[in-house]
Amino acid sequence: MLRYTLMRLGVFVGCFLAVWGLVYSGMLPRGLGDSNLLWVLLLALVVSAPISFVVLRKERDRASADVVARVDRAKAGLDANRTQEDTADDLARAQRS
Repeated sequence: MLRYTLMRLGVFVGCFLAVWGLVYSGMLPRGLGDSNLLWVLLLALVVSAPISFVVLRKERDRASADVVARVDRAKAGLDANRTQEDTADDLARAQRS
């Protein structure tokens, strides 16, 4: 997941630099007053989202599969612990009777 996040951040930074260059060269309009940095950030975010969606599809799927595997392992561990606890409880009740 860290790898995907870093790749996504890299795409955003690349888009930010490209948009910043286009705004300051006059090819894209500047923001009003002091809002130019916010304007560039928003444009970079809008541009980087679809690029990341297409370019990082395989990495996102791999990260998703890793997360699903970790959740499945955690669920299996919880089920195993629950079964052990139930067995111990049943034995304790049987000994009391």
